[in-house]
Amino acid sequence: MQYIANLSTIMHKAAEEKHDSPSLNRIRGIKTRGEPHRMSENGNAALYFVDRHIAEGRAGKTAFREADGERRSLTYGELADQTSRFAGALARHGVRREERIAMIVRDQLEFPVVFWGSIKAGAIPVPLNTLLSASVYEEILRDSRASILVVSEQLWDTVKPAIQGNRFLRAVVVIGAAPEGCESFEDFVAGAEPMDPVDAHDDEMAFWLYSSGSTGTPKGVRHVHSSLKATADTFGSQVLGIREEDVMFSVAKMFFAYGLGNAMSFPMSVGATTVIFGGRPTPDAVFDIMSRERPTLFCGVPTLYAALVAEQARSGMPDHCVRLCTSAGEALPREIGERFEKLWGAEIVDGVGSTEMLHIFLSNRPGDCVYGTSGVAVPGYEVRLVDEHDEDVGDGGIGELLVRGPSSADGYWNRRHKSRSTFEGHWTRTGDKYERTAQGRYVYCGRTDDMFKVSGIWVSPFEVEQALIDHPAVLEAAVVPWMDDKQLEKPKAYVVLQSGKSVDEAGDLKDFVKEKIGMWKYPRWVEFVDELPKTATGKIQRFKLRQGA
Repeated sequence: MQYIANLSTIMHKAAEEKHDSPSLNRIRGIKTRGEPHRMSENGNAALYFVDRHIAEGRAGKTAFREADGERRSLTYGELADQTSRFAGALARHGVRREERIAMIVRDQLEFPVVFWGSIKAGAIPVPLNTLLSASVYEEILRDSRASILVVSEQLWDTVKPAIQGNRFLRAVVVIGAAPEGCESFEDFVAGAEPMDPVDAHDDEMAFWLYSSGSTGTPKGVRHVHSSLKATADTFGSQVLGIREEDVMFSVAKMFFAYGLGNAMSFPMSVGATTVIFGGRPTPDAVFDIMSRERPTLFCGVPTLYAALVAEQARSGMPDHCVRLCTSAGEALPREIGERFEKLWGAEIVDGVGSTEMLHIFLSNRPGDCVYGTSGVAVPGYEVRLVDEHDEDVGDGGIGELLVRGPSSADGYWNRRHKSRSTFEGHWTRTGDKYERTAQGRYVYCGRTDDMFKVSGIWVSPFEVEQALIDHPAVLEAAVVPWMDDKQLEKPKAYVVLQSGKSVDEAGDLKDFVKEKIGMWKYPRWVEFVDELPKTATGKIQRFKLRQGA
């Protein structure tokens, strides 16, 4: 670690000696305050999402407030100033345009400061999942070649082994008490000259996200400046209908696409307020935040909605003023959606999105929610279903979902073959299997690698799972193909029971499924487990179950 500190000091002094040189700043693409714009229109996303609010009179409006810890808050004016100073700190440390700034940061006020400050400087923020292991962090940091790492103090013990021997990192910045060889966040930005957003093109690289890894190793997904506003103008405005007076609370964390839109780009597009929570979103914690922080919009995942319904049955309804909810990450089971809306009096707008498309592109609408479906295409997006020969699939058939729209990623980092097989011209392959109903709605069937045939007929794991969840004793279920003694694939179910329910109360789940969806679809084996393997986004990792994990 000491070599990082020494190199950081050298870079820091060299940058300070040259920082005031206008010619060097122009070479770097850095624009200090007072220097005229060199382009007729600056497409830097930070101008729209951060600095615009000052000119529109929202400097004193709360942009973010923490629901845990010291419960700090940050106004739009403070955010504009702090992001400009963080950008200046990056310039002072010799960071050049398009260098990656890795973020292993909890949901806290420093997250938007680092993210938007990096974008202002023309650097590339790379938010990473805060629940990964050291070995995965090591792989991602090497893959991204990040030159600066910003990490929350609470995560340092996990991150420390991941940076040993990393030859790309020039500085490690710790939010909180800085260990030896690292720099504290406060010291990193102290005395930095505020810097205006660099001139950037709409199609210029702005940030990366690493895929959740539901099927293996995470991949670096590259997004451009215009994608953020594209999702806000489509789902945020035309489906969610977010307003300036709204208070947003997303249990989905900001390090991945769904949470980034919920907690940052959507509320910041209209000058709304976001409640951020760095802790684990247990039902008790969520109930407390609902009562105390009074959010009007709530963004969750199916697993949590199921837990909230179960908790409400035990402890009663929390005092809340939520007017609308969203769900993504996995398809929301019909039973959970209907029960939640009946209890809470708020619809769950269930939809599907991806890291590659940045947010939701297929969704139900407020006032038009059909639980058990993913709705229809979000305005601004087109979807189609294709078979294995890329021929269009008609109503009632099952095909892979393709999507095109303004927020599609620019490709994967260092994954040329995967980029070519996923991003085909204007269309992006989602890897999801869907069925389109006669009414034009799309019903989730599973991942392309999760689908399997029984007696020559396609079986959707999600359909079987949804049938199992309809049983009053079942909380969650996951279905995967399993070989019988004749080496033929049949459904196997992993089942998590409701709290307080027993295996005897579950009864014969095989017969229960037969009666609901058909004789050939029932699980030949049912295994009861305490929990299902999931990514941090709430997606069930069925590949682990297929491997017998």
